[in-house]
Amino acid sequence: MAAQRHYLVIDLKSFYASVECVDRGLDPMTTKLVVADLTRTDKTICLAVSPAMKALGVRNRCRIFEIPAGMTYITAAPRMQRYIDVSAQIYGIYLQWVAKEDIHVYSIDEVFIDITGYLSLYQCTPRELGERIRKSVVRQTGIPASCGLGTNLYLAKIALDIMAKHRADFFGELDEQSYKIELWNHRPLADFWRIGSGISHRLAKMGITCMGELALASQDPNQHEALYQEFGIDAEILVDHAWGIETVGMPQIKAYRPQGHSLSNGQVLAEGVDGRTGLILAKEMTERLTLDLVECQEVAHSFLVWVGFELNDEERRAVRHVTSRGAVIGYGAHAGKTFVTPTDSRRNIVDALVEVWPQIAIAKRRIKRIGVELGGVEPAQSTGQQLSLFTNRAVEERERCRQKTINSIKQKYGKNAMLKAMDLLPEANARERNMQIGGHRAGL
Repeated sequence: MAAQRHYLVIDLKSFYASVECVDRGLDPMTTKLVVADLTRTDKTICLAVSPAMKALGVRNRCRIFEIPAGMTYITAAPRMQRYIDVSAQIYGIYLQWVAKEDIHVYSIDEVFIDITGYLSLYQCTPRELGERIRKSVVRQTGIPASCGLGTNLYLAKIALDIMAKHRADFFGELDEQSYKIELWNHRPLADFWRIGSGISHRLAKMGITCMGELALASQDPNQHEALYQEFGIDAEILVDHAWGIETVGMPQIKAYRPQGHSLSNGQVLAEGVDGRTGLILAKEMTERLTLDLVECQEVAHSFLVWVGFELNDEERRAVRHVTSRGAVIGYGAHAGKTFVTPTDSRRNIVDALVEVWPQIAIAKRRIKRIGVELGGVEPAQSTGQQLSLFTNRAVEERERCRQKTINSIKQKYGKNAMLKAMDLLPEANARERNMQIGGHRAGL
């Protein structure tokens, strides 16, 4: 019989805010601090709020203007590179206890660890090992953490999300039996991992408002069939999770390789722009993708661009409208092109953008969001050299060498060391975005 497995999930509490507190010599648990870029509007989203702010009712990811006016707090500008560095440092602390093969990095501030094989090594219980690892993080970095412990990955995650974050010791534990006892009647369903407001609403229409009801529904032939008709194959995951079952373990995660691969770049603009400015911004983003493509020695099969329109209150209430182009759906539009042969040519890809842009640049619609994507990305060697009467291999090779040179210069001297004339236009923002990570200030 296989040994009972034990999974630990560690979440760094209000990570960005905690880093800013520690760097200021302040206690992350008692200091009122938010991480937000005040150079933007008061509608800017707070990337993190400290636990002390949360205790006062300030929700995470709120907007600056939503914070009560009478509340005093520290505002820290985002420093994304600093957060990445601290996250890497903490990953190094995990490696002091376990091997990388037993760690799955879920996000910048959260990891799954299979601690099963380490209990005999450290001569301790799963809870004791979790506490030791957490204390190592606090001792070496000052960053507080919550822990979830479970007999499978799902239960560990739920122990963290629903139990640990609301307990004084910030540590939750679950197995299949305790899960049924403690959480089968928990509401709302949206608190559970992988169940958002949309899925919970669809379940509610079926009379299911908690995991216990979902588990019982799976035992009724008619309701079981209704679940599969509503959710398809995802119903199997929902039912498994209702019973506290998770069939995926660390070996499956480590062995997983995605069938498809794409490169994308998107941004939300501070204010709406017209179609001309939108094209300039889309070109800058596309240029960035082509450099990444050459750097990775990959080619793409297709190109896609999408935009989200700025709508007033009346338009938000209006019925979504689909045009004959099949692209405009009220809130946004998209268009794309499939290349005759896979390409990494900047010229081909930018030309594709210019070709399809008129399909989505709707008159009198100001653009608030823009995204570009290269699809069907694969290693250049795997595609071979497909001959075409319309392709000049010598020209493409010169362009590829030029792109590689640009990448080398940017890597050595910074992303703004070499710019196109387009990037110097007043409406362009590539220079600013080159100093950001994930759309936020990289910091020092």
